[in-house]
Amino acid sequence: MAFMPETSFDRAWLERARSGDDEAARELIREHYGLVIKIVRGHLPRRMDEEDLAQMIFVKVFQKLDQYNGSAPLSHWISRVAVNTCLNELRSEKVRPELRWADLNEDEASALDRVLEQKEEASADEQSAMRELASKLLATLSPIDKSILTMLDLEGRSVAEIAEALDTNAGVVKIRAFRARRKLRKELEKLERSKL
Repeated sequence: MAFMPETSFDRAWLERARSGDDEAARELIREHYGLVIKIVRGHLPRRMDEEDLAQMIFVKVFQKLDQYNGSAPLSHWISRVAVNTCLNELRSEKVRPELRWADLNEDEASALDRVLEQKEEASADEQSAMRELASKLLATLSPIDKSILTMLDLEGRSVAEIAEALDTNAGVVKIRAFRARRKLRKELEKLERSKL
């Protein structure tokens, strides 16, 4: 099936947007917002609001509008700009993938205090906050390490099952799990120090 370079809707509004027509720019945003926000939600960096990232993508789209040559549908070109922007933001976040005390909401901070002070058993709300905190800590790991710890500790799978699922050997799974847990302990210590 051959793709039409762009729809007649896109072509009309695109030319107007290129000439600086604000109404045309708003219409292009309305038309392609759903596509962009779907991509953003699938690639959202941990410390970034989805609306902020969508806005950043549309700014880039309009800055680079002259680079669009019409050889593919406009939605494909916008998708590529969106995915590249998201991936660049994720890469920049990986440079400093630490969790800070300020990143925690009140319930998560309270739950962490309880864990660190080893107080009595946590309430249902605190257990929920602890799960959220665990999720945030796991997000500091590489995707493969996060998968290994999730399967091992949260899903209760055996090392052999994980090795088979990841097409590797049990030794690699054990080593990666050990290193990932050590990294989580360090992140937790950093988090505790950032509270002070």
